[in-house]
Amino acid sequence: MDKKLFITTPIYYVNDIPHIGHTCTTVVADILARYHKFLGEDVFFITGTDEHGAKVAEAAREEGLSPQEFTDKVSKTFSEIWPKLNINFDYFIRTTNPEHKKIVSELLQKIFENGDIYKAKYEGLYCVGCEKFITEGEVVNGCCPLHPNREVAKQSEENWFFKLSKYVPTLIKAIEDENHPLHYKISPASKKSEVLARLKAGVNDLSISRADVSWGIPVPWDSSQTVYVWVDALINYYSAIKINHKENFWPANLHLIGKEILWFHAVIWEALLIAADLQLPKEVFAHNFYTVDGQKMSKSLGNVISPQNLLERFGIDGTRYLIASSFPSFDDADVGLKKFEEKYNADLANGLGNLVARISALCEKSGFNFKSKKEFVFDPFFKKQIEAFRFNDALVFVWDYINDANRKINEIKLWEQKGETFKESLQSFIYRIQEIAYHLQPFIPETAEKILKQFEGPEIKPGAALFPRIENEK
Repeated sequence: MDKKLFITTPIYYVNDIPHIGHTCTTVVADILARYHKFLGEDVFFITGTDEHGAKVAEAAREEGLSPQEFTDKVSKTFSEIWPKLNINFDYFIRTTNPEHKKIVSELLQKIFENGDIYKAKYEGLYCVGCEKFITEGEVVNGCCPLHPNREVAKQSEENWFFKLSKYVPTLIKAIEDENHPLHYKISPASKKSEVLARLKAGVNDLSISRADVSWGIPVPWDSSQTVYVWVDALINYYSAIKINHKENFWPANLHLIGKEILWFHAVIWEALLIAADLQLPKEVFAHNFYTVDGQKMSKSLGNVISPQNLLERFGIDGTRYLIASSFPSFDDADVGLKKFEEKYNADLANGLGNLVARISALCEKSGFNFKSKKEFVFDPFFKKQIEAFRFNDALVFVWDYINDANRKINEIKLWEQKGETFKESLQSFIYRIQEIAYHLQPFIPETAEKILKQFEGPEIKPGAALFPRIENEK
């Protein structure tokens, strides 16, 4: 395992419990981690929770809890749900971890001593919901566009500022020039264009501290202020490496994020790293959003889909398949429980499940003994789709094999064949099922393993239905 890969999800803000947005990023990161492990690469895969800031303190107050009690409770909902989805992360980081706080302080102290942090007065608009400053031009009816029920607050205070503007020319060159020593990739291309346009339009320095937010990491040289929650959160990727003594995995190969946090991950993070004399990530991939039955997902509409909802309805691998096949890599994707049910029944119950059931039943009925074994590798087209974040295209490629096999069984009337013709046909279908299961290992690992074990021979017998059909509730 010479090649090392460091893959990250965002750390999720603990003002809310896990929903399908968090789930899609984390499931897909796990698929990528598993895929690269199958290629023989050494992977370090992290996720976690972001636990400081005004919004968390406010949510804790509303529940009558201390911020630490509140974050302990909500962080647990994340750390406990991911293993239920067979998400095999290597480390779960919390920003309330004392080791993380120490590393944040050390890194900022270094940037301060390098002369890239200064004190100045800030006046502007702040959205507590986003935990970020916004411009007058972004305000809609007095509110942040992402939080239309929450008025933005006017703030005026003395803060510590990071010289973000100083690094803009370097960042532009690093993004545009693939041969630049600091080059990093922003994907998809549309997101790269968006970042470059904003950088070229002019960027102000960044306020990195708060005078009126007590729930945070104290600024190391000024205990009257706390570190801006986003700066604290971004440094988690570095602190996870340091805490686990995984320095040989640095820098990150992939930060997989949602598009709403692209600026932080594709600009602010890299500028901080340059200022701290640290290597930049190789790639930032910002995916789009889910809508639910044509509407934005929101608590007020009551259309939030939780991972628990999905697990109860579709099981572990059913959920993983539905997430991967609908993942909004390049465009927003519209989902809903009814759509998921239809896809589950069509692809998993009627498609894969039916193929496995038919061939295993014919094996048992005929007393067929299977002796030979084949070694498989991932198909080049399949690999290309995964590495391009086109997960649905990778799965469509596999399902074409599945649908073709089911069709051929009917065309040749396999159940009517006799003698050597029957044995040869059956063996070819067994190989095909093995190849299908091999390719599905990163996506639906539990089911893929069951299929491979069921068809390893010498005797092949039917098992319980892999994906029992879901009947629509009347």
